Amino acid sequence: MTEPVIKTDAIIIGAGPVGLFAVFELGLVDIKAHVIDILDRAGGQCTELYPEKPIYDIPGLAVVTGQELTDKLMDQIKPFGAEFHFNQRVETLERLDGGFRVTTDADTVIEAKVVVIAAGGGSFTPKRPPLPRIEEYEGKSVFYSVRKMESLRGRDVLIVGGGDSALDWTLNLQPVAKSITLLHRRAEFRAAPASVQKMMALVDSGDISFKLGQVTELHGENGQLNAVTVKGPDGATFEQPAEIMMPFFGLTMKLGPVADWGLELHENLVPVDTEKFETSEKGIFAIGDINTYPGKLKLILSGFHEAALMAQQAHKYVYPDKKLIFQYTTSSSSLQKKLGVK
Repeated sequence: MTEPVIKTDAIIIGAGPVGLFAVFELGLVDIKAHVIDILDRAGGQCTELYPEKPIYDIPGLAVVTGQELTDKLMDQIKPFGAEFHFNQRVETLERLDGGFRVTTDADTVIEAKVVVIAAGGGSFTPKRPPLPRIEEYEGKSVFYSVRKMESLRGRDVLIVGGGDSALDWTLNLQPVAKSITLLHRRAEFRAAPASVQKMMALVDSGDISFKLGQVTELHGENGQLNAVTVKGPDGATFEQPAEIMMPFFGLTMKLGPVADWGLELHENLVPVDTEKFETSEKGIFAIGDINTYPGKLKLILSGFHEAALMAQQAHKYVYPDKKLIFQYTTSSSSLQKKLGVK
């Protein structure tokens, strides 16, 4: 049986923080949205990879974790009744007379006046170290993200890498884990200098260990790690005890079907007009990490700004005969009505 076509005002592709805030900004101008995401819940990278990682640059919040930010955004958009379609990927996008039709890999068909791409860098997967049998340990004692720090309490943790993620989790897990060993192939790091300084201070105090080398072999049975073999800079090998290994080698980003939608692309990103964050196709917008323009900063707060300007232009497509009078949220009749404020 064919599912009925869903009709709405806007389709948002991506339920990360920027996609969620787009629901709010569109809601302020009376635009109803359906949100599609390949993951099984809202939050994007924030909840998939960094749910307990502290974020410090969200205005008004001195510190907030990825999961907390997602929860707050979900609370903020409740008045606007967005509908979510999780565990689905948009396969096709077609232009209709006066709008668009998207079809997902779950055969969900949605038609709308505008489409907002807020898919981060596209679909992403952590880069897997080229180690024999590593798939046997993944999800049991080898992890590429931290869902709950408490699950690592009292464990011997080996963190591999030299970027921001490796250093951040070294610092954040140090008070929780039984022991932390940071392993990197060289003494130089690709992380924030302040994080490197804090990490080296913990090494000097004996609270964590830092070793040079690369993992060449995993040891353990039934997916439970007990040690790894490390090859040092001099070619000699040694065994490093570890119950948990966390490799942070970055992410592989793929645009996926977005690349086939006829949009102008630049180095796998979508160029936009910064007046309204519209792509080369009228009525299709791109906000957040997936877009590019001169001076672009890949920050959540930048994506929030982009969502606000996008909504102003989207209103022209959804309500072509209705002039939009800009209102602050403190005076927005739409928001006050949704919240029951008189």
